[in-house]
Amino acid sequence: MVDEKELVPVILKGDLHAFEILVKEYQRLVFFIAGKIVTNREEVEDVCQEVFIKVYRHLGSFKFQSKLSTWIARIAWVTAVNHNRKQRREHRQKITEIETIEHASENPEILLDRKDVAAYLNQLIDQMPEQYRTVIVLYHLNEFSYEEITQITGMPSGTIKSYLFRARKLLKDKLTGSLKKDIV
Repeated sequence: MVDEKELVPVILKGDLHAFEILVKEYQRLVFFIAGKIVTNREEVEDVCQEVFIKVYRHLGSFKFQSKLSTWIARIAWVTAVNHNRKQRREHRQKITEIETIEHASENPEILLDRKDVAAYLNQLIDQMPEQYRTVIVLYHLNEFSYEEITQITGMPSGTIKSYLFRARKLLKDKLTGSLKKDIV
């Protein structure tokens, strides 16, 4: 764990090695957040690069009002969401391709036969609406608090709790629906 109060001023003085340390410290967080919002792996890598460029350019505006990880996670989330919006505007036909891929891989029997429950759960999470996917990933997988998720997404705490409740219910319904199909 790096001491962000020591690292940030060194980066601001132009020390690229210090920025490299920051990137290594937070690259998994950024990749994880971007990877849960953007579905194409190459695009995720592009988004991650864009995030760290933004971090470098705007690090001077970071005022330590939150943890550096929360600030970076917010940039990652906003960048990934904006990337998705841009992709939807530019490539309407990709939506059909993504739906085709999702339908082809929806068979829970195949996933359960492989005993890859984690992959199946990730697949179900990936199929959720963006706002549900975001809060469930940030809360359960990244273990951010409601307050931190509010700082990252800009959503009110009540909205986060509501989305989290709905996401859990949706996940539960999909899981119990899959089990009922297996039994019948």
